[in-house]
Amino acid sequence: MSALDDYLQHLTYERGLSALTCKNYKRDIQLLESLAADISLDALQNVQIRRFIATLNSRGLSGKSIARALSAWRGYYDYLIHHKGYQSNPVTGLRAPKSPKTLPQALSTDLAVKFVDIPGEGLLECRDHAIFELFYSSGLRLSELVNLDIDMLDASEGTVTVTGKGNKTRIIPVGSHALQAIHVWLGLRATLKLSDNALKAMFVTQQGRRITPRAIQYRMKEWAIKQGININMHPHLLRHSFATHVLQSSQDLRAVQEMLGHANISTTQVYTHLDFQHLATIYDKAHPRAKKK
Repeated sequence: MSALDDYLQHLTYERGLSALTCKNYKRDIQLLESLAADISLDALQNVQIRRFIATLNSRGLSGKSIARALSAWRGYYDYLIHHKGYQSNPVTGLRAPKSPKTLPQALSTDLAVKFVDIPGEGLLECRDHAIFELFYSSGLRLSELVNLDIDMLDASEGTVTVTGKGNKTRIIPVGSHALQAIHVWLGLRATLKLSDNALKAMFVTQQGRRITPRAIQYRMKEWAIKQGININMHPHLLRHSFATHVLQSSQDLRAVQEMLGHANISTTQVYTHLDFQHLATIYDKAHPRAKKK
């Protein structure tokens, strides 16, 4: 068994990382091996790793992607030092180049309302309506929505309880439109024959299985076309729109941070830039001294 196979088993069985995370680690470490070519990993020096970083940057990889690769390499070398007799970690102290910050896209209020207001009374229409209303009403992550169980919703209180990144649980308000859409959907859901793994699931397929992230992504793109919205619609876009519109109305950054489940306020502060762009646009249109010649 290779050192990489040993490391992947270590990640899986000792550290308890998910299959997807281990797959990502494997890909990044194999990238290091391909960059090293004929040079053995125990012979690599700090200067060569710097050259690899420059190579990846020239290939167009983002700073975030390079940083993830460096983290995987660093962890692998730590393992090799403790278990395979390697003498040093050539990745120590190295950082990825910074990528220019891109602001998250957000829909206008009118466009967001147009998109989530799905017409029709059929099973799929009512389910999709409930999903989209809940996305926009509460700013959930896609993973949080697909893992949502019925007992996580408190309709009387108008809240939903989810467990997000870092196993952190939070309680989020749910708007009246979303609650009504969910109520209609649950009535139709009760007519379905459910598989064992979907008995508690809030959102399921016509076949009675818990809905998948891919299915929601597909349905969003399909509904955007049906609604005449010429935008690359995806779940995170509704989360961004939720955050932007709540911040524009409330100016309460801490509340938005809590509802989004961000560990650091700096992650939420990107929405203040969106809010400033919104205000700047209004200013340019409305102020008599703002018009450019």
